[in-house]
Amino acid sequence: MSPLPGPLVGPVPVGRDPERYDRLRRRLLWALPTGLYVLGSRHGGRRNLMTVSWVTQVATDPKLVATSVETGSVTGGIVSESGVFVLTMLRRADKTLVRRFVKPAADVDVDEGSGRGTMNGEPVVQAPSGAPVLAAAGAWLDCAVRHRVELGSHVLFVGEVTDCGVGAPGDPADGEAPDQWLRMEDTRMSYGG
Repeated sequence: MSPLPGPLVGPVPVGRDPERYDRLRRRLLWALPTGLYVLGSRHGGRRNLMTVSWVTQVATDPKLVATSVETGSVTGGIVSESGVFVLTMLRRADKTLVRRFVKPAADVDVDEGSGRGTMNGEPVVQAPSGAPVLAAAGAWLDCAVRHRVELGSHVLFVGEVTDCGVGAPGDPADGEAPDQWLRMEDTRMSYGG
């Protein structure tokens, strides 16, 4: 058997081979239906866009959305400082965009006044919170952080939806939402948190 990709995370049920069990557990967790999004964050002059997959609605009253980001990540720090984040929802046809934001945005050229510009060469606009949204957005959710939960390797941010729209911010509000949202299975990615 091949060695594990990293340290084994327990527990392992009694009587199970740890390596085989870990491979099975990872394969099943990766198979959970998961969307792919780009999370925008801003605090002062710092902006970032980050590909995330762990996003879900967690309450209806108030409208709360949760996302989990890696502890110590650039985005996690910015969201902690600003108390806001915005989720860019993408069309399935735009799957190549998520790969541009698996690492912190290195090329940021955004006008401070208008919030328009580019990040890693992709056009962005500003959400009402001030966080960046990809101009290619199929839809977006602007959120104010209401809860922050430390989860070991990740931090869970629970945000209340304060604004949203189809297309990018500033697009006509009566647009039709795409019926085909980007999902993890549309790419060869196995993790986006």
